[in-house]
Amino acid sequence: MIIYTSMPLELVYEGYEQFQPRYEEIDYNGVKMVIEPSGPFKAKIVRLISADPQDYLNPNYSPGSMLYFRASK
Repeated sequence: MIIYTSMPLELVYEGYEQFQPRYEEIDYNGVKMVIEPSGPFKAKIVRLISADPQDYLNPNYSPGSMLYFRASK
């Protein structure tokens, strides 16, 4: 990765060492994906792990999209 910036690198990478995301692999509606939980009932999609090309064309499963879960009874 190449970064072109006029900012000092100390500012660009500030806090980089402390960032420790927690990833989980789940099966959501039959689509296997890696998510980053961001609350008790929501998560951000990090990447898809699917053999079906149609899953990658679905805008609901694009990386960065949020998933919302309901509490099960």
